[in-house]
Amino acid sequence: MDLIPEISTWLFLGLFLLGTATFTISTISGGGGAMMQIPILNFLVGTAQSAPIINLGAFISRPARIALFWKYINWKVFWYYVPAAMIGAVLAAWLFSEVKIYWIQFFVALFLISTFFQYRFGKKDRSFDVQLWYFIPLGFIISIVGTFTGGMGPILNPFLMNAGIDKEELVATKAAQSFFLGISQISGYAFFGLLNANLWWYGIALGLGASLGNYFGKKLLLKMSKKSFRQWVIAAMVISGIVILVRTLPELL
Repeated sequence: MDLIPEISTWLFLGLFLLGTATFTISTISGGGGAMMQIPILNFLVGTAQSAPIINLGAFISRPARIALFWKYINWKVFWYYVPAAMIGAVLAAWLFSEVKIYWIQFFVALFLISTFFQYRFGKKDRSFDVQLWYFIPLGFIISIVGTFTGGMGPILNPFLMNAGIDKEELVATKAAQSFFLGISQISGYAFFGLLNANLWWYGIALGLGASLGNYFGKKLLLKMSKKSFRQWVIAAMVISGIVILVRTLPELL
């Protein structure tokens, strides 16, 4: 296997621009960058390879986002979430080619779409109470589903918002959590032979673009009101839910 495979310059540039655009939007909407990439990457490389590429690209971009938002990280939530999430990611990488999780994705999609009504499109600050310990099972479950699909960040947003975490704090805390989750995901993909040289380079292109998108996104986020941020977050969750639903229904019917 060649360490530097022949890949199209235009494809590399396209993936870089895709990473920049999706992670600019992802920063101001509290996540969803991976979800926006899924349909395009499914078309370009196939569904079996898109999840490792997306998770690799997101992982490469996370140090930039952490550096940009370091002072806003909520470390209490971080420590409740990360250990269970790392265990779940390793388990999911092991089961990647063996298990189908369409029913879980179906209910996740319905939950995300329902946030439009839960928050009345940003008019409500919270829709249900969340305790810190909730983030232990959430970390385990979300990491498993995200490792299979390539993106499940939006599902965490309602729980963070209902725990009183908003705007820069939400983006920063998710970035720190996702970085350590990514260590387990990428290690699992590599150990079980799910990443080849081409996929590494595709992921690098996405990651470099996403790193630039984080910078642009922060500039926009600092100018946004809390209500506008909530509206962007809810829009991203609803769109992500629709994308998951459209992808999952054919498998269930």
